[in-house]
Amino acid sequence: MTKRMILPLLFGIIGCAILISLGVWQVNRLAWKEAMLSEIDARIATAPVALPDNPDPDAHTFLPVQATGTYGTDYIRVLVSQKQIGAGYRIISPFVTDGRTIMVDRGILPIEEDTPPPAPTGEVVVAGNIHWPQEVDSYTPEPDEARNIWFARDVDRMAATLGTEPVLLILRNATPATPQITPLPVSRAGIPNDHLSYAITWFSLAVIWFGMTVFLLWRIRQRTV
Repeated sequence: MTKRMILPLLFGIIGCAILISLGVWQVNRLAWKEAMLSEIDARIATAPVALPDNPDPDAHTFLPVQATGTYGTDYIRVLVSQKQIGAGYRIISPFVTDGRTIMVDRGILPIEEDTPPPAPTGEVVVAGNIHWPQEVDSYTPEPDEARNIWFARDVDRMAATLGTEPVLLILRNATPATPQITPLPVSRAGIPNDHLSYAITWFSLAVIWFGMTVFLLWRIRQRTV
């Protein structure tokens, strides 16, 4: 080995080590994410319980809940898009139960329906999962309050607008139901799990880096022969 080969060799070894370590990290993240998703599936599928006195995002996210109460007349429309279906509005309504008022995400209304049908009158039994969606980021437009169109479910802000607790129940089923509004229950489908593809990418780059290093060393050796 000549002195000219030492620096490229070190560069190649360090680069491969970094890329492989990133791939291993993604594999570990994959195991963590799979365990988390399994826990979410198990929590979603458990029997519903009464609404907690003080719902907490850390302790009660995805908690199945059943409650009896009445819908308020106000509502918020959240513009969403479903794969292979298209755009629609999530209908968020206030719900009074046991002297408390929370929000219920009743499901999706087709975009062609500009105004949701009136909520059922009288007592309604709702069952679903408590959730605090993290949908707002720096790119989220401000709500168009004049037309009552929101672009993300901001629990705290929606609660302030509707005058409810900052608690959102995502409906699974209701009795009586509103046929025009299709519930969109909580599921793991909206939680990304791309760690396997990331791991493959990093390991592939490590192989390419190794091959380029070997080729460079071969070229240097050929020039010194």
